[in-house]
Amino acid sequence: MLHTPKLPSAFVQSAAVDPSATFLTAKATVERQWPTMFYVLLLAFALAAIYFFTAQPKYTATAELYVDTHKTQLLQQQQTLGADAPADPSLINSQVEILQSENIAQAVIKDLHLLDDPEFTGPSAGLIGSVVTFIARLTPGAGPPQSQYVLTRQALERFAKALTIKRLGLSYVMEIDFQSIDPQRAAKIANAIADAYVVDSLEAKYQSSRRAANWLQDRLKELRAQASDAERTVVEYKAKNNIVDTGGRLLNEQQLAELNSALTSAQAVRAEAEARAQRVDEIVQAVDKKGLSSETATVTDTLHNDVITRLRQQYLDLAAREADWEGRYGPTHLAVVNLRNQMLEIRRSIADELKRIAETYRSDLDIARSHEEAVKQDLANLVAQSNQTSQAQVTLHELDANAQSYRALTDNFLQLYMVSVQQQSFPVTESRLITEASPPLHPSSPKLLVVMAIAVFGGCALAFAAATFRELADRVVRTGAQIENALGFECVATTPFVKLSAKGGMRSAASDPQARTFASDDKMLSYVLDSPFSHFAESLRAVKIAIDLRGLDKPNKIIGMTSALHNEGKSTLAAALARLIAQGGSKVILVDGDLRNPNLTRRLAPVAKTGLVEAILGNAALDDTLWRDPATSLNFLPAVSLSRNAQTSDILSSPQAEALFRELRIAYDYVIVDLSPLAPVVDVRATSKFIDSYLFVVEWSRTKIDVAEKALGAARHIHDNVMGAILNKVNMKTMRCYDGYRGAYYGNRYYKRYGYSD
Repeated sequence: MLHTPKLPSAFVQSAAVDPSATFLTAKATVERQWPTMFYVLLLAFALAAIYFFTAQPKYTATAELYVDTHKTQLLQQQQTLGADAPADPSLINSQVEILQSENIAQAVIKDLHLLDDPEFTGPSAGLIGSVVTFIARLTPGAGPPQSQYVLTRQALERFAKALTIKRLGLSYVMEIDFQSIDPQRAAKIANAIADAYVVDSLEAKYQSSRRAANWLQDRLKELRAQASDAERTVVEYKAKNNIVDTGGRLLNEQQLAELNSALTSAQAVRAEAEARAQRVDEIVQAVDKKGLSSETATVTDTLHNDVITRLRQQYLDLAAREADWEGRYGPTHLAVVNLRNQMLEIRRSIADELKRIAETYRSDLDIARSHEEAVKQDLANLVAQSNQTSQAQVTLHELDANAQSYRALTDNFLQLYMVSVQQQSFPVTESRLITEASPPLHPSSPKLLVVMAIAVFGGCALAFAAATFRELADRVVRTGAQIENALGFECVATTPFVKLSAKGGMRSAASDPQARTFASDDKMLSYVLDSPFSHFAESLRAVKIAIDLRGLDKPNKIIGMTSALHNEGKSTLAAALARLIAQGGSKVILVDGDLRNPNLTRRLAPVAKTGLVEAILGNAALDDTLWRDPATSLNFLPAVSLSRNAQTSDILSSPQAEALFRELRIAYDYVIVDLSPLAPVVDVRATSKFIDSYLFVVEWSRTKIDVAEKALGAARHIHDNVMGAILNKVNMKTMRCYDGYRGAYYGNRYYKRYGYSD
């Protein structure tokens, strides 16, 4: 299974992202794309210079307008309809929008006759404007505006672009900036905008007051009629329900209060009579039971009666005399007995008087009770009548409140109407011009520093964007990390691009058909022997180590060398690797397995008559087809292609081919097979029976990731058996710009310590 690439460009690095990695990636991007960035930045400076020297100078005039948002004391003790609300930021921002409105712009354009000014209705000034105008004229149907409407809209658009309104800090001052090619015109228009705003404010207030007065007048008529109807309804309802007011109170309420007071008085009289009668009854009962002697004192204290008082006094005198005579003459004396009889008569008289008084008190009690009952009955009748009146009074209160509301509204609207009428004849503006615009001395645009700053920052941004775009569009392999992330196996070696001098390496003898020694004067094939301390030789040693380490886990003698496309250097690497291993004393054979295009055979044994196909088919003995390298004792099995053969895959997948490579496995320590590329032909897929491992060659800066993925994806059994990739033809200096983590690894100064010759 192939792995999906995590990043499509050379930015693919480790999964962990840290600031240092980001910095190294950005630095590497700049180092790789600096020519593109330089030209983009140069173009930005050139455009800025063209603009600065061709743009027409413009002047900005500034006027300051103060907007007084506080209420004017004159004629504004009460707010009228349409009056401004208390000042707040939204109100100030609203005034800014009014200053920028088309109504103000149209007023200024009309007053100053700007439709006749070429700056507002003519072609655009400056080089850029001229170009735009020229292009517009080339457009089908384009031409000079004819109608008044088109001229007005064009003038409004240019007027709006030249106008800038802003609030100064948190104050109520508006700064009016207008830009024009003529300083006199800029100042004139800025002042005209302020004047137009003041006039517009006055007109708006006048119209608002007039509309409010008209509306108030109509509303007053309605309210007066409604108030009259409401008062008439109250009077009719009172008459219908017999509701009469007396001094601000209803008649039944006054009667109810009076009856309530009478009832209270009757109850008090009845209670007093009841108490007197009860007391007299108690005294009478006591006299009947015990006689007068025990109650004589109480009678006078309780009953303030002259008869009883006189009889009691006589009784007391006789009692004193009796006591005196009884002491003198004895209790049986006739005089004493007569005194006692007189005292008895007096007691009887007092008792009779008490009974008469008791009857009188009982009569008074009955009268008081009758009076109380009568008052209660009258009160109950009045309460029942009052309940009916109270229910009607609830409705009456509602009607009266409605009438009072209409009266209050009428009075309030009348007052507002009077104020509104007065304000129509005396409108008050809330704004004034505090700083009049004057013609500026110096142009406001274009400014050199601003243009240069925009050129610098914009150019840098565009340059980096262009560099980033090129990086993202770069789908070729640049680093080993890309191979590992995209293809799913490691990069075992990075072989540099070898630029040979005219002299080349040490030349060996030419090929000898009789002795079957192949030509070793190929500069590239000799380089690995002539420069043993080079990056190239060291990279091939890393490949040999990888082969040996893989052989610890499983047999790994037969190594197939392939690539996605042709001309990626697989044949050169196969021959160089075989010569390097053979130089170390191992028994090695190099097999040209590319039967369709035996490039290795053309380079090493161009005169060979028999080779791999003949050995597989049994038409020639193996020993008769081998060629030898006199410098390293490397054996080479060529692939002779006398005619085009479309069945090469069948030959490689035959049992005879498998038997041949079994024989080679026994006879040699290493079998290096140069195979055909994966994408154009299917021959490599036929070798999986006898190849132990594959080395996948990727050309640096040329092989596209998509092509390699597709080639390996179509041969998954090959992909699963790839032991690693070789990144070939690497520009080591440029490689440092792509591999941000290991850029310093490619520096020569680290190799020179060990005698490397690069």
